[in-house]
Amino acid sequence: MSDPMRIRAQATGDKATVRVLMSHEMETGQRKDSAGNTVPAWFISDVTASLNGKVVLTAEWGPAVSKNPFMQFSVKGAKAGDKVTVSWKDNKGATRTDEATVS
Repeated sequence: MSDPMRIRAQATGDKATVRVLMSHEMETGQRKDSAGNTVPAWFISDVTASLNGKVVLTAEWGPAVSKNPFMQFSVKGAKAGDKVTVSWKDNKGATRTDEATVS
């Protein structure tokens, strides 16, 4: 299983800013290894974020996203104590879900 995501969610007024750092190698499928063989594509393809169980963000990513991607977004109506859950799925079927509490 991959390393946990680092999620920070901070409320300001009636919205929260959520910052997520995901741990993933993110291979494009175009790089070659030392033997000259193509390294197979391996990247996060789907990302979903929820606030207290309600989906607030969905994204479809491709091989052009950098290694260990960082994502930031704002959520209206969030307040301190709410739960933010972020999930991803990669093109090989691996998944990861982590959550944080809005502070």
